[in-house]
Amino acid sequence: MELHVLTLIALASATAAAEGPARRPNVVVILADDLGYGDVRCYNPDRGKIPTPNIDRLAAEGMRFTDGHSSSGVCSPSRYTLLTGRYHWRTRLQAGIVNVFGKPLIAPDRLTVAGLLAQEGYRTACIGKWHLGWDWPIPEGRADLFHAKPPDGRSEPPEDQAALWREVFSRPVLGGPTARGFGSYFGTDVPNWPPFCFIDGDRTVGVPSRFLPPELLRDNLASLQGPALAGWRLEPILPTLRDRACEFIERSARARAPFFLYLPLTSPHTPLAVNEEWRGRSGLNRYADFVMETDAVVGRVLDALDASGAADETLVLFTSDNGCAPYIGVDELEEKGHFPSGPLRGYKSDVWEGGHRVPFIVRWPEAVKAAAVCGRLVQHADLLATCAEILGATLPDGAGEDSTSVLPLLDGGDAPVREVAVNQSSGGLLAIRKGRWKLVFGPGSGGWGRGRDDHPAQLYDLSADIGETRNLYAERPDVVADLTAAMEKIVADGRSTPGAPQKNDVPVKWRRFLDAAGEAQKAAAGKTGP
Repeated sequence: MELHVLTLIALASATAAAEGPARRPNVVVILADDLGYGDVRCYNPDRGKIPTPNIDRLAAEGMRFTDGHSSSGVCSPSRYTLLTGRYHWRTRLQAGIVNVFGKPLIAPDRLTVAGLLAQEGYRTACIGKWHLGWDWPIPEGRADLFHAKPPDGRSEPPEDQAALWREVFSRPVLGGPTARGFGSYFGTDVPNWPPFCFIDGDRTVGVPSRFLPPELLRDNLASLQGPALAGWRLEPILPTLRDRACEFIERSARARAPFFLYLPLTSPHTPLAVNEEWRGRSGLNRYADFVMETDAVVGRVLDALDASGAADETLVLFTSDNGCAPYIGVDELEEKGHFPSGPLRGYKSDVWEGGHRVPFIVRWPEAVKAAAVCGRLVQHADLLATCAEILGATLPDGAGEDSTSVLPLLDGGDAPVREVAVNQSSGGLLAIRKGRWKLVFGPGSGGWGRGRDDHPAQLYDLSADIGETRNLYAERPDVVADLTAAMEKIVADGRSTPGAPQKNDVPVKWRRFLDAAGEAQKAAAGKTGP
């Protein structure tokens, strides 16, 4: 860990309240991958057909937030925001996700939740999908050979490519979780992308030496060809992560220090590699079966907490990185009566609510009343500030710039803790939320969802129109002006929370879709004018 990281962490710790932290709970964050708001039965009792008894149990024993959000409709950006408390669009990632074998998105000097908790004496582990980039040791000038696709679809690479793979995968891979505050890491990075192997700490487990067989690149399984371990299978990934997580909980509960487990699951995202026990169990489709298997993994983690005796002293956050992916058979599910987005418009990738309003459940027996439901606006970004307040630490100005503590809500309060929130589509279209109002700075979904209107932007009153069916942009220019000014300030200040102004990593072109729509309208008017 670099010196600047340690300095930031020390500053956060040094500003702790004089009387010291009153509570030091263990923290477990379970991040499902592509699980829709309506895929969890307790969020969608009327139009949800997938049994999710373990996630429902978590809600019955804790607090279910109905207005909880990821920062983006896709995963890498959401993961950045959750771990750093800073909006991803302040970085180079203005649209899309971190590419295969991409560079680290979290800067080396950026304070993360793991870094803060490690300084406070926590054992920290990340187990699962990282997808925030690494410094892969690919020699300069040899990237083309490293990434070359198999000739004629064969499984074995040419010898020069195989030799390069041996060279790269025999060396440490830096810039990952253990360089961003975590004491340990085990996972697959991105399960449907290469390298098709596990990574333990900063080393691949084995040396990938073959291309993934073509039969594993069909039917919502893996999606990119690349280096794989011989005999690599997709079905064991989720059970292996489950077992590793339970082992970490059991070991950590026996130690005297509190622990932080970040468990970014690989499911129910593709590959839809459902294990035999769960195939056909939903009666709907393979994705629904995978949701059931994911729910069972959550149950095993909760059982491990119970068996270890740590459950009462553990804050568990369960959420999802974004909405359900439409390509997993959404039309088929809706025909059978299951609606993965519930009452929301859109799906994964969209700036509409179905893209980023997600299940958001907190169980903390020492503090949170059972079966509580909270309708206040919260975001993944709020994890860092919440942990800091629980521990009595004050974040430095250059950390958690978009993070607001939700501790007052967990303690039973009902006053809003967050005035505004910003969300983004996969294509980079931004929206700002303030109270009941949501302003989208351009037309359409900004992602894969279809639907447009004649206005250059979109304004919705979510208190009366949760499905975003009525665009009030032309009817409420006063609200549009207020939210536009708020967005302009959030971008200019480099933060959305109180504190000294900060710099964005790059210029943020937040008006580009709005400007493009205006130019298109002018062009259309010119063609049809007198």
